[in-house]
Amino acid sequence: MILFNPVVVAVFVMSVLCLFRLNVMLAIIGASLVAGLISGMGGIQTINIMIAGMKGNLETALSYVLLGALAVAISRGNLTKILIHKIAAIINGRAIFLCFFIAFIACFSQNLIPVHIAFIPILIPPLLGLMNRLKIDRRGVACALTFGLEAPYICIPVGFGLIFHTILRDQMIQNGIDVKLSDIASVMWIGGLSMLVGLIAAILVLYSKPRSYREEVFIQEENKVANAHLSLQDYFTMAGAVIAFGVQIYTGSLPFGAFIGLIVMLVGKVIKWNEMDMVIDEGMKMMAFIAFVMLIAAGFGEVLKESGGIGELVSTTAAMVGGKLGGAILMLVIGLLITLGIGTSFGTIPVIAAFYCPLCVALGFSSSATILLLGIAGALGDAGSPASSSTMGPTSGLNADGQHDHIWDTCVPTFIAYNIPLMVFGVVGAMILG
Repeated sequence: MILFNPVVVAVFVMSVLCLFRLNVMLAIIGASLVAGLISGMGGIQTINIMIAGMKGNLETALSYVLLGALAVAISRGNLTKILIHKIAAIINGRAIFLCFFIAFIACFSQNLIPVHIAFIPILIPPLLGLMNRLKIDRRGVACALTFGLEAPYICIPVGFGLIFHTILRDQMIQNGIDVKLSDIASVMWIGGLSMLVGLIAAILVLYSKPRSYREEVFIQEENKVANAHLSLQDYFTMAGAVIAFGVQIYTGSLPFGAFIGLIVMLVGKVIKWNEMDMVIDEGMKMMAFIAFVMLIAAGFGEVLKESGGIGELVSTTAAMVGGKLGGAILMLVIGLLITLGIGTSFGTIPVIAAFYCPLCVALGFSSSATILLLGIAGALGDAGSPASSSTMGPTSGLNADGQHDHIWDTCVPTFIAYNIPLMVFGVVGAMILG
């Protein structure tokens, strides 16, 4: 019975525990144990599988810790103060404009300069003071950041988008549906459009009311900021940041890029030798928890795979469909469940493609409709998953002063804003494409 499937039960347990404000890391571990026990694995075996699966996010975890240190180093000089002063002058009290501006900047992190969440701990914490003055609801900002982290790779085949589209194409070809990259891009714009609708709704309707936060150290005295000048260390800071991003793009290694950036700042005395431990410690405080959650999320995904529940879930779906409409809805719902648990769209596509492709053919869906269903089924849940970098990243910046809850201020708002329109556009789009 589908309600007792290990994946369904585990994702439900994780979601409920998180909503009741249990620590995210403990909630994921608890859900992993539930999935393991239901599928017949013992507690020790489940933990061992989870630990073995954690290696899947080792690079991501190291990246987050080093990026935290890089963000702390950058924030120590006048560079961010001057940048925020300039942004404040441009914004000039327009809260809505700031939210859309953040979404616009975030889009570049997936395609033009593919650094993913690396910009968030650098850009967002210094902006919190400005957001506080404008009484911006940070839930809207979380939606703006998540839009920039997800929508571009869904619909634009550049940077991370090229990786996502390539995975989608290759998995469809392996499962008997011959498509080209151009075919993927010609359809997946529908997913991007649905997220744009969600972004507009989040900023203009759902989270448009003013919300007050405690004033924190992020607010600088205006005259100090206005009279600040760039020092030699600030130029080394810029050089370190640019080199870090450049090395990451050239080598494809975010940890290596962040490490080189830190070395440049150390040489330029942005980080003084006797303050190096303090910078690393502050960076660890900012990002270490997220790094560990991402590690455990990878372990959770491995437990779900080993439980056999994913294959069983998709097979059960195939037996339950009642024509095209029922098939489309069920496929998207199952994709949502799997991505909520695994926490990554990129990892969901290979898991579901082997079942979804023949199912779509059997139901009479065209290749274009199959692309849309498979792509959106993978993307669903990335927004809203407690274990996704698309939610952990925004929380890392918005909670720098301890006033932004990961579940209720990031996961729930992004889930509502994006998964509902993605589901609607996915079903309607598939039916229209035939």
